[in-house]
Amino acid sequence: ARIVKGRKLAKGVRLLVSPASWEIYRRCLAAGLQEIILEAGGQFLSPGCGICQGSSSYMAPGEVCITATTRNHQGRMGSREAPIYLGSPATVAWSAVKGVIADPREVLSEIAT
Repeated sequence: ARIVKGRKLAKGVRLLVSPASWEIYRRCLAAGLQEIILEAGGQFLSPGCGICQGSSSYMAPGEVCITATTRNHQGRMGSREAPIYLGSPATVAWSAVKGVIADPREVLSEIAT
């Protein structure tokens, strides 16, 4: 949230945030994180493993994904023709702002305070 705060997502980029549990979801709500994600242009989804376990089809053929989850096998988020890369939460957030897979170190010192 600190990385996207006050910024907008790159054109054509989707940022989907799905907390792992209702407890984490409530903590995010209490901290106001959902508002930061929404203001940047992202979506704050219901908690659970719908995205990470592949039970939801979010990816279309040709879309590219970078995710902070732990799996990237073909077809796990929808189309088998959508490549999935793994990255840290900071890399995913900065990549959503930049519109390409990007190194977040250029912004981490700015938000460290």
